Amino acid sequence: MKAKKIYNQLYFQVIIAITAGIILGNFYPELGEKMKPLGDGFIKLVKMIIAPVIFITLTLGIAHMTDLKKVGRIAIKAMIYFFTFSTLALIIGLVVGNLLQPGHGLNINPTTLSGNVSEYQEKAHESTLTGFIMNIIPETLFSPLVGENILQVLLVAILTGVALVLTKEKSQKVTDFLQDLSAPIFKIVHILMKLAPVGAFGAMAFTIGKYGLHSVLNLIFLVATFYITSFLFVVLVLGAVAWYNGFNIFKLLFYLKEELLLVLGTSSSESALPGIMEKMEKAGCSRTIVGLVVPTGYSFNLDGTNIYMTLASLFIAQALNIHLSIEKQLILLLVAMLSSKGAAGVTGAGFVTLAATLAVVPEIPIAGMTLILGIDKFMSECRALTNVIGNSVATVVVANWEKQLDKKQLQYCLDNPYEIEKELENDFQIKR
Repeated sequence: MKAKKIYNQLYFQVIIAITAGIILGNFYPELGEKMKPLGDGFIKLVKMIIAPVIFITLTLGIAHMTDLKKVGRIAIKAMIYFFTFSTLALIIGLVVGNLLQPGHGLNINPTTLSGNVSEYQEKAHESTLTGFIMNIIPETLFSPLVGENILQVLLVAILTGVALVLTKEKSQKVTDFLQDLSAPIFKIVHILMKLAPVGAFGAMAFTIGKYGLHSVLNLIFLVATFYITSFLFVVLVLGAVAWYNGFNIFKLLFYLKEELLLVLGTSSSESALPGIMEKMEKAGCSRTIVGLVVPTGYSFNLDGTNIYMTLASLFIAQALNIHLSIEKQLILLLVAMLSSKGAAGVTGAGFVTLAATLAVVPEIPIAGMTLILGIDKFMSECRALTNVIGNSVATVVVANWEKQLDKKQLQYCLDNPYEIEKELENDFQIKR
């Protein structure tokens, strides 16, 4: 199969777009800020298709299973994985924050802090456990398909899939219809991905134009610490998990390069969700595993966000010369574990969960969030990238645990990423 020329490769186009966005935003900031609709528009287009993709993938995955106990077992194993590695990410952020102390020496007086973080405080206040659970239940059976709450889509998809299994003899036509509908739905995904460079350009031009490269320099140590910590988490922790399960983390990253570059350019992990689901299924993970683990992980397996939460909390405390004892840090860790789940699915979850955590730890004033408000945008890319990588690894691992992983297909995909991209493009041309 003939490989596409490099300038026709999506990842190359996204790299060029990101570079162009940085240049425009840096030298023509006012014009760069005006590019915001391009990034926002692309993310809205992707969000438009996320609910149908999750619904069809998970519903069909369950409908094709004969043993419903497997679905429950998969969900339990996925949650165990999510809890384990999310907690590990929190601990790593805490350890690194204590060792490197990025906020030490700033000596900032808390009374001099200013800035508007009320929006995040309000969202954090709304993110109670009861509110979170009630928010999973949709208004109607079909309303999640026209909304953007991933957890509601998951609930309806699971119920529909189970109902199709229990009424298999009478509902086979419904299953066949959903199977046929999956082809045009994923074709829409492919069409939208052609606009990825435009979205990445607009988002990056706006970010640099509005905040400027200089705004990150005064807090470069915190940003660098966060990026390095996340990189080491991916390479060492997730790399070890990948090795134990028989695949190479670097090959997986290269296999997902288009999706990861898209996340980098748009600062949105949601922009890569349809592509991640498609590629994970192509890589030998069963449809049920992909449909259940990937979207659930977007709410419960936020490794990058968790590293950020404990690291940022310690940075604020250190910058304000607030000493936190081991006991207080353990309380901070426990609160972060809960708040990171309570704000699942909330827009701007990274900052929201930080506000929710600080609200329960009175030693650190919430006003301290203004210290990192200006550079949060520069850390959101790393949060999103780490989250996406963590969920991709989780999908392969859970599939392997459940013996629903075609290891030969996975190895073929990781060894031949360009051929797989071509196959994915041709799939819809040969299906009838």
